Amino acid sequence: MLIPSIDLLGGRIVQLVQGEKLKLAFDDFEYWIERFSAYPTVQLIDLDAAMRQGSNAALIAQIAKRLPCQVGGGIRTAQQAQALLDSGARRVIFGSVLFSSDGVATETAASISAAIGRDHFIAGIDTKGGKIAVRGWKDNVNLTPEDAIRALEPYAGAFLYTHVDTEGTMQGFPYERAQTLRSLTARQLIVAGGIREQSEIDALHAIHVDAVAGMAVYSGLLAT
Repeated sequence: MLIPSIDLLGGRIVQLVQGEKLKLAFDDFEYWIERFSAYPTVQLIDLDAAMRQGSNAALIAQIAKRLPCQVGGGIRTAQQAQALLDSGARRVIFGSVLFSSDGVATETAASISAAIGRDHFIAGIDTKGGKIAVRGWKDNVNLTPEDAIRALEPYAGAFLYTHVDTEGTMQGFPYERAQTLRSLTARQLIVAGGIREQSEIDALHAIHVDAVAGMAVYSGLLAT
């Protein structure tokens, strides 16, 4: 399944390369909401909140009322997540808060799962150079994605794995990485980072992995 991504930065829909270089930007929200309206899931990310430099909360609430969204970016508490769910989000993505210098914050994960329900809780596992990337991909934690999935399996209803090294490059997602992670969890597994063509999405679907795409969608390589 293809999950199109709406990434918000400074009040615009954007696409970044590896979370840093601005490549595309759009202001026509109505056009893209209409384009994505037939999809069962749309990913909605507040990059300003993820980078701790602002918020697109009003836009998030407006879009989540109109599209079936899984929402992420800078979410740190169950209370924030519940507010998003109350405003129309279907599921909430937690990332940095699930990790600390000591490892996986399993007590935090357990608390979130108990508060909002496991089915509403997506664990975001982003990696850069093979290690977990946090705080808008600016810092790393000395953990592998395998470590993270094993520890979070009891609490999260789904996993979102982003391969930052290929994010926004349209160079293709490392399929072998998806195979490895698929073998570790019975939960829904969603991957992102470099996906460029339908054949990749089909190959991932064949091993029960869903795919988030942004750059290829907005560049017109993937039809929506």
